[in-house]
Amino acid sequence: RKLIAMVEPFISRWNNGKICNDLSPEAVIRSIAIACALGRRTAYTWLKLPVIEDMTEVLAASTLPVLLLGGDGGEPEQMFVRWERALKMPTALGLVPGRTLLYPADGDVAGAVDRAVSLL
Repeated sequence: RKLIAMVEPFISRWNNGKICNDLSPEAVIRSIAIACALGRRTAYTWLKLPVIEDMTEVLAASTLPVLLLGGDGGEPEQMFVRWERALKMPTALGLVPGRTLLYPADGDVAGAVDRAVSLL
């Protein structure tokens, strides 16, 4: 049918009675390897990946197109810097920013959106 599949892979572990996503580079790369092995082909598969500190190694783990997630609403400045670095990689094609733009720390949604757009 040639439908796009947007896969958001995570390796999750129990931590103090709660499921938590492992955002170490090794775990994110492992989740990419698992996602790439799903199905018979990946011609229409895109990945939605969390943006972690070392995205160069993570994005080099696959040739699939990637949309960068926006994080958990932590430090917005750090997320913008990580997005900017990651978007320089050829497989990083866009953002799925979520809370980082909807609820910026300073309340300036338009400013946060403008800044994200400028990275693209």
